[in-house]
Amino acid sequence: MTTSRRLADRKVDRFDKKVTKRGAVGETSTRKGKDYPVGPLLLGFFIFVVIGSSLFQIIRTASSGGMA
Repeated sequence: MTTSRRLADRKVDRFDKKVTKRGAVGETSTRKGKDYPVGPLLLGFFIFVVIGSSLFQIIRTASSGGMA
């Protein structure tokens, strides 16, 4: 068997193995438990910025006599 034929056969074998595995989903791809898309530190920072800016706006509006 020539080298190119061996390489072609190896390529075909790999392809055949992948074809038989299509559609089979392993257990590792399923989520386990509650997993958030963002970390708790980033979530805390976001909440701090939103609540802090709204409090700052309320204080600024109150100190200017109610007119923005």
